[in-house]
Amino acid sequence: MKSPTYKELLDSGVHFGHLKRKWNPKMQPYIFMERKGLHIIDLNKTLSSLEIACKAAKELAKQGKKILFVATKKQAKDFVATSARSVAMPYVTERWLGGMMTNFSTIKKSIKKMNQIDKMLTDTTASSITKKERLMLSREKAKLERVLGGIAGINRIPHAMFIIDIEHEHIALKEAHKLGVQTFAMVDTNADPNTVDFAIPSNDDASKAITIITKAFTAAIQEGLDERRIEKDKQQQAAKV
Repeated sequence: MKSPTYKELLDSGVHFGHLKRKWNPKMQPYIFMERKGLHIIDLNKTLSSLEIACKAAKELAKQGKKILFVATKKQAKDFVATSARSVAMPYVTERWLGGMMTNFSTIKKSIKKMNQIDKMLTDTTASSITKKERLMLSREKAKLERVLGGIAGINRIPHAMFIIDIEHEHIALKEAHKLGVQTFAMVDTNADPNTVDFAIPSNDDASKAITIITKAFTAAIQEGLDERRIEKDKQQQAAKV
């Protein structure tokens, strides 16, 4: 499992925290120094925390568990969505609906509705739909897809969440706590690292910082998936003998 180097983290601005007046004292163990009123994150702590988080994520993927990626910030959502899709993991990058996990049965109904609309629109034999109805259905489908498209493939609550900015995604974090969902997160100097199971101290505002941490986390998941596939292949081969 290849982790980014100290220099790569430095070049990506992972070390830049928030202004001192905005800090959360519980981040003290991860702060290297203060410079011009800005807290600087200890990148050695980032590297060790990232390694621990990646090992845990790899193991979950190897066990076939789902990890929900959550990042609705403008500078994070596109890359995070692409990363989640690359490893077939669910994601929320547009808007976190209150109760998205704690009221999952209702969300599943909305997903079912979205799939039904899609079926109606793609069914070439459905001549009973007028142009106006088709347009209205298309708009409703697009609206549902924008919010729920990333979780359309899951039928149960994911085992874990990977969150970019726990202050921004506080509702998602609260729901994870309520359900006992394991949490991985990029945690900046203004947040409480003790509220997540695997805190990765990092700038969670800069796109380069978000990209390098997410890339490493996703690569670890891919390794777990690859090992799972290899083990399954071995079992299938053994069963044939």
